[in-house]
Formats: sequence, structure tokens, C-alpha cells
Amino acid sequence: MPKRKSEEPPDVSTDTASPSHKKVRVDDTLHETPVLNGKPAVNGKQPEDGNTSGEGHSKPENVGHEIVEDEVFALEEDEERTPVVPLRQDVPTEGYSDLYLDTINRSILDFDFEKLCSVSLSNINVYACLVCGKYYQGRGPKSHAYFHALEVGHHAYINMETKRVYVLPEGYEVQNKSLEDIKYVVDPRFTEADVKKLDRDARESIDLANKRYRPGFIGMNNIKANDYLNVVVQTLAHIGPVRNYLLLHQFPQTAAQLPVRFSTLVRKLWNPRAFRNHVSPHELLQEIALRSSKRFTLTQQSDPVEFLSWFLNNLHLTLGGSKTKPFSSIIQRTFQGKLRMESQAITAKSDTTGDRLRFEESSTINSTTTPYLILTLDLPPRPLFRDAIEARNIIPQVPLTTLLQKYSGLHASEKQDRRIRHRLLHPLPPYLLFHVKRFSANKFVSERNPTIVTFPSPRGLDMSPYVEPNPALHPVGEPIRYELVANIILDTTDGKGSSEDSNAADAARKAVGGEGEMGVSWKVQVRDKAAAWAEAHGEENRRGLPEWLEIQDLVVKRAEAETLFTREGYLMVWERRKMSGGERKGKPKA
Repeated sequence: MPKRKSEEPPDVSTDTASPSHKKVRVDDTLHETPVLNGKPAVNGKQPEDGNTSGEGHSKPENVGHEIVEDEVFALEEDEERTPVVPLRQDVPTEGYSDLYLDTINRSILDFDFEKLCSVSLSNINVYACLVCGKYYQGRGPKSHAYFHALEVGHHAYINMETKRVYVLPEGYEVQNKSLEDIKYVVDPRFTEADVKKLDRDARESIDLANKRYRPGFIGMNNIKANDYLNVVVQTLAHIGPVRNYLLLHQFPQTAAQLPVRFSTLVRKLWNPRAFRNHVSPHELLQEIALRSSKRFTLTQQSDPVEFLSWFLNNLHLTLGGSKTKPFSSIIQRTFQGKLRMESQAITAKSDTTGDRLRFEESSTINSTTTPYLILTLDLPPRPLFRDAIEARNIIPQVPLTTLLQKYSGLHASEKQDRRIRHRLLHPLPPYLLFHVKRFSANKFVSERNPTIVTFPSPRGLDMSPYVEPNPALHPVGEPIRYELVANIILDTTDGKGSSEDSNAADAARKAVGGEGEMGVSWKVQVRDKAAAWAEAHGEENRRGLPEWLEIQDLVVKRAEAETLFTREGYLMVWERRKMSGGERKGKPKA
């Protein structure tokens, strides 16, 4: 049955105006449609129920005018409710070039961690938010940094590769000199003039917290158990040729990440304009864990010498070094030397009676020349009993010169069925690495030898008695003096404490061969050449700075040169000293 038409339009009233329009929600999206009296209008007219043609009713005189007003009102309200998409700009609006720069928070910026987007974990095209310090990928309209700017209202971002600062969501680049300090902290750069001053200018710097620090002598974060890496990095950062190469060399985009990240960390250690007086090796640790197949990680303690050996060989290869060509990288030119090894077979023969065995050395001597980066020094066996009378053997001591007799060619060491002699050859490398072998392990037990290695002076080690004479390379009888540059020492503490601490101590003991209830940690003593130079040249304003500093993770404190040998040294670094005319005549330098 057809619907009966209304005699009068139900929406027409002579004494009331038409109500305001309504909005219809379809599929969770607002669509604005002019509505009259609760029903959508078609072509500006209000149809009846079931009649879309608008026939059967009369049109009031003011209906057309009211519909136009409603449409205008709807468009204005729609503009207020619909979010406006920011316009992309190539340059800032005139007069607003420093907009949002006051929101940058330098006190929380930390660029030491691996450059990965906090959302996608991608390392491609990463930007750092200068307001909260988080990393985000990209700056386009669909990027994570763009959404972060819209959602949180953080507008200043720096590209971690190009060091260019942008404002999002507008997208224009900011050209302002006040941002130069941030760009320098992201990637510190040094000139040749700056590098020459490092060992001569003993100046202190001040961070954002008004704390004084010496560039090059700042602490490193121990994330969990990476102190073995911290001491190695601190040591290499104070070896002149390696440090200068890493500070000045420009690595190409296609370079391996291991030397690139190590170079960045060394430059941050020597940064005179740092925001804080410590750095974190997190980015380098991630690359080392990846390249070593998790042999060296930040959660498990390891042997510093074992890590140093791996690290130097991998740096040599990634810096373009050759496996066959000697001195093909800065690593080999700094540390590599040669020694001669002579071995004799030991045979056992029975005597005439057949009751005893007689050991004889073979008359054949096999001589080989082999390169080295690290020289191992063997400690004498630890005493089994204390001296009951004078108690002198509580902490046994042995001179460094006694341990070096291993390389004189006169003292032989036995290894399985062979007797081996070692002899150093000219020329000696600029830097000598001595590994004091303190840990020994077998199938049943692992032991640590606490013997102290003494030396008369950190500035007067003569290596000439242990080198085979070669007049063509070095005058016979002329001393070859070395100075101590760094000393990695072993620190043992009680393994008591929380379960987590005990587990860490157990891991440390297994890694380096500790024993008993002792946990193992590492420290490094490094020499400040600039302080020594200032003291020697009478610079009154620089006097008083310590020549030696002891660094353990974030703790940096003064060390005395007279007591360096009183600790359990594990790795010593000695630098060859340039001789003066007086030394060439046999007179030691004053």
C-alpha cells in the first residue's frame, strides 16, 4: 500500500527557524552533509520519507537562504575539526629561522649509542631528536621522525651521517651557528695542529655540568662486564701513532665499520668540547660482538690480552693490511717486530745397563724468524710455603729484567720434547707490548700467580742486552731505551654479594683463569705526556697536574710513578725514546 502524502511539509514552521545541521558518521569517517530537520538535503531541498523528488509539498520563501547559511556553517566547522597537514618548506618562514631552537635539551643528548631507529631498528638514514635524544628513521611525510614530530611536538632533528639539522614536520634545514657545538659532539674533528698540541698543551676542559676533565683521560661506561675492553681502548688511545692516525684519517663511506667506530670513540675520548666527562663504548661493542661471533661481548668478562690480540689483527686487516706483506698498516708499523726461535729436539736413550734413561739434545738446530705483536713474559712458579723467618714470600717479586732474559738467546725453555731459545732482532718496533702471563690452567684447576713485576724506573728500560747485534741497523753497545706509556693491572675483589654479582665473578674467573672466591676486574695506568712536558719546561700555570692517572671505568684518579710496579701488572706498553747526543755517548739523559 503506498504511503499517504503529507498535507503539509512537516519541517515547515511559521514561528521557528530551521535547526542547525547535523553530521553523519560513515565508516568511522566524518562526512559533512547539509541536513534539514534531521534529514539529508538533496540539491538544497528536504525530501519526504520515501520521496526523493521533492514533489507534493510547497517551498517556503526563506528556505533557499537558510540552506546557504547552513552550508557555509558546515564548511567552517569541518575546517576546525579536520587536522591541517603541515606544508613542506625548503626554507624557514622569514623572521622565524630560529624557531624551535630553544626546545633543544643538550643535557640529555647522548650520541654514543648505536645509531638505530627506536621504532624500526634500522641503521639507514637515522635522525636524532634534539629534544628527547631518541633516534628515528627518515624525515619524509611517512617517516618515523615525521610522526614523532606530529605526536609529541619535538621539532628539531639532526642527521647522524651528514650532521645537518632540520625542523619537522615542515622539513626545512636550519642554518644557525649555535648548533655547531652539537655537530662537533656528534662527530669531533681534529686538524694536524690540534693533534700536535695533545702532548704539549695540558689544558683542562669543562662539561655542561661544570665539571673539569682532561681530554683523553675520561672514564668509559661499564655496561655490565666490558671493563676488559675499556682498558684496551684507553691504552690504544694513548699510543701516539695509532691515536694520531685515528684522529686525522678520513674513512670512506665503504670502509669497514670496526675501524670507523673505533676512530669515533677515540675522537670522543679526546674531545675538548664534550657535553659530559665520560663516553660509552656501546657502538664499538656491538660491532665487535658481531664481528667476533659473540666471542667478546658486553655481558661476559674476557681476557684483555686475548681481546687485544684479536682486535689488533682485525684492525690490521680492515685498515687494508696484508697477511703476507709486513708493515702494511699502522698497526704493524707501530707494534710489529721480529725474533729468532731456535729449537732442538730432546731424545731419551737408555744407558748401557738399561735401567736408566738419558736425555740428549739433538745436534740439529732449527732456526726460524717469526714476527710478533705481543711479547709474553713467564713468571717464576709461585712459592708453595711462606718464609717462616722473615715472611718475605707473602707477595713474591721479580725484576722485569729477569723476565726479559727469555729473549736474550742464552736461556732456553722446554716445551714438550723440544728446547727453545728466543732472540729479538733489529730493528725493534716503536712500541713494545709485554704480556705478563699470570694465569695458568689445566684440566683440573686454574691458578693466578700474584708475583709483582718490579722495574727501577718507568723511563729507563734498556732493551739492548736482549737484541741480537746488527751494526748495520744499530751501533753495538748503544742503549735502546724505552719509557712506560700504559700499564693494565689486575684488580681482585671478593666475590661475595648479590647473586648477580657472584655470577659475574664466576664468569670473570672462567674467562681469565681466576681462582678461589676472587672476582676479577681491570684498571689501566696511563701517562699524561702533556703534564710531564709542562712540568719539565716550567709552565707554572700547568704545574700540579698528575703525570700518571689510573682509570677504572668511570673513575679517574691520580697515580704516583714511584708505586706503579706495586700492582699486579698484566700488560705493559713501552715506547721507544729518541736519544739525545749525550745518550749516544753512553751518558743517560738527565
